[in-house]
Amino acid sequence: MGDLNTRKDIRAFELLSLAGSLSSILDLDYLLQRIGDTAEEMLDCEASSIMLLDPTKKSLYFKVATGNKGSALKTMTINIGQGIAGWVAQEKQVVMVNDAKQDPRFAAQYDKASGFITRQLLAVPMTARGEMVGVVEVLNRKNDRPFTDDDVTVLKSLADVASVAIANTRLIQEQKNFFSHVLEIMSAAIEVSQPNMDMHPTHSAYLACAVGKRLGLNDPQYRFLYYAGLLHDIGYVGMKNRRLMREFGLLPTLPPDEQHVQMSVKMLDGISIFQGALPIIRHHHENFDGSGFPDKLTGQQIPLGARILRLVEAMEDLRMTGGFTGDALRQRAIREAKFGAGSRFDPEVVEAFITLLTEEDRIWEI
Repeated sequence: MGDLNTRKDIRAFELLSLAGSLSSILDLDYLLQRIGDTAEEMLDCEASSIMLLDPTKKSLYFKVATGNKGSALKTMTINIGQGIAGWVAQEKQVVMVNDAKQDPRFAAQYDKASGFITRQLLAVPMTARGEMVGVVEVLNRKNDRPFTDDDVTVLKSLADVASVAIANTRLIQEQKNFFSHVLEIMSAAIEVSQPNMDMHPTHSAYLACAVGKRLGLNDPQYRFLYYAGLLHDIGYVGMKNRRLMREFGLLPTLPPDEQHVQMSVKMLDGISIFQGALPIIRHHHENFDGSGFPDKLTGQQIPLGARILRLVEAMEDLRMTGGFTGDALRQRAIREAKFGAGSRFDPEVVEAFITLLTEEDRIWEI
């Protein structure tokens, strides 16, 4: 009895450890591999596998396959309804088989193709948000001891952890896709808000990040600079809406450049993911010598991202309104950057920008 309780305690600890990993392990492949290894070890089996439903929902493919023949299985698929795993996926029921050859659902061709000999099999369905996502199975107890209901409970628990991991990953991907589409829509709106703004959000974000990379920005700073580069002119869209102008209390007497900066900040304020970008957007028209706006900041008082974007904005003006392209644009941009160093632009930012243009001669062709 003591050994049984010890095994149950170990199993409970392993399950808790895996469940705790859901919030800290972002690599789904690694987590599923760990679940497969744990299933094999906890149930004292020769092999385990995790099969996922393919996008057509007509077959399963091997995401994880442990054991010495596992690599051969990763090229195979199982049709829904075919073999024991296909039956589990179709019926969403557990199957416990202690003599595989006697089960009419057993598909021997997979053993023949992989070189693995299946004697016993325990398979449970994985569901996420009420939908079938795959099957977890373990094969062949090392001591040929029959599978039991306790084993079913353990494998179901592991399948639940795998299902949650898959659901979380898919939700994160859906959110990323939604966010990406929203950014594309916002960029498109900015492009048509003013004349000659084609590709301006994309170019600004790319150029700013390329300069920022050379200046050693860390990941959060780099990400905020990207958002600022993409959305710093969103205020031009808001300025076309008189109701928004009134709600935000913007003065119609302000020059358009100052209005759009204030409007951009007010439109994005309150969206947590953009908070780190707001100081960059607010100060991207400050000049290094203090002659800019809105706060007449000088030198290092200006956020580094804003100093980068200040230069990028001026260079983009050359492209959008100066009629320059190709090498003529590069050469004019270098001259303009050098001329403004120490007055409009941070000299260090100018140096990084010129290095960028000399190393990448097609920088605007994105």
